[in-house]
Amino acid sequence: MITAIVLIDCATDSIPEVAENIANLPGVSEVYSVAGNVDLIAMVRVRQYEEIAEVIAGRISKVPGVVDTDTHIAFRAYSQHDLEEAFSIGLPDTD
Repeated sequence: MITAIVLIDCATDSIPEVAENIANLPGVSEVYSVAGNVDLIAMVRVRQYEEIAEVIAGRISKVPGVVDTDTHIAFRAYSQHDLEEAFSIGLPDTD
């Protein structure tokens, strides 16, 4: 799975609507409203690199209210949540 973190600037009067529209796009797993230099952060998860351009340039950038995007491709995940999921073979916990 390829993960891209997309920083999104949008029209300030439509942040909630833009976030909802982006969250409903195929390939977008999460959208966060944030404080700081950007309005939203979207997590894009796809199987092939070619899909990144399709999701970001072809879908996210075309959502009404999106002004600018800045994309960062993740190389490796270090969070415990992602590591547990990567090594899980689907067996139930025996705790």
